[in-house]
Amino acid sequence: MSPIYVPGKLVLLKESQPLDADAEAYVNAVEVADGQRIEDPVRFAINNFVLGCKNDGIWDAIKASCILAGARTLDGALVPLVGTAPTNVSGLFVAGDYDRETGLIGDGSTKYLDSNRNNNADPQNDNHNAAYVTSSGISPGFLMGATGPACVNAGSNSLGDTGFSRSRSSTGTNVDVVASTGFFGINRSTASSYIARAGSTNKTISVASNGLFDTNVLIYRRSCAGAPGYTDSRLAFYSIGESLDLALLDARVTDLINAIGVAIP
Repeated sequence: MSPIYVPGKLVLLKESQPLDADAEAYVNAVEVADGQRIEDPVRFAINNFVLGCKNDGIWDAIKASCILAGARTLDGALVPLVGTAPTNVSGLFVAGDYDRETGLIGDGSTKYLDSNRNNNADPQNDNHNAAYVTSSGISPGFLMGATGPACVNAGSNSLGDTGFSRSRSSTGTNVDVVASTGFFGINRSTASSYIARAGSTNKTISVASNGLFDTNVLIYRRSCAGAPGYTDSRLAFYSIGESLDLALLDARVTDLINAIGVAIP
């Protein structure tokens, strides 16, 4: 038997227990990229996450996502949990930037991922962006974002590592929640407002959506060339897709990252 993490305790699970089909496909792909098997407790942590999201009714809303932790290698960490694999732009992220327990760290100046998920792939009023920060950098920036050339174009999405956010709008808002690590997310399900989450707290932002435009969501910066806002925070997860309950995703991702930390020797 192998131990797995569930909130507040370790539970023994038979190694022969089958994985959920989506979790198994992901684990198998990671192991191919790594060139070796990952530990059973890590496998079970991933399986618990996938099953938990399905039980919560939020799995289908996740359209592009990576668990940037758990895998044995950087190549394994960039295997997509859902959707298309991100591009390590110019190959600037290297093995030394990756930690199995805590994720992938930015440099605040050059390194970023292209999620290969277009900002307009999800409906104007049906969208979420989320990331999990394990350590905050000294260069405040953007965890992820899709923003026009002028950086304030209608339809922009931005998620800052200091709580600044923008969702399908040209107006940015500070969430006013003191949180430097943990889960950050934005979710829009109506035209008139959106939810921003940081520090385990939701805040309703009364800013109307005002369109979409054609550019990919980037990770570790936003996509406007003039002020990209690179972050040097360390991320262990990101997700892009349709509207979902941020509190439920927060709980599942937090448990996942905690479980990986417990599972890795």
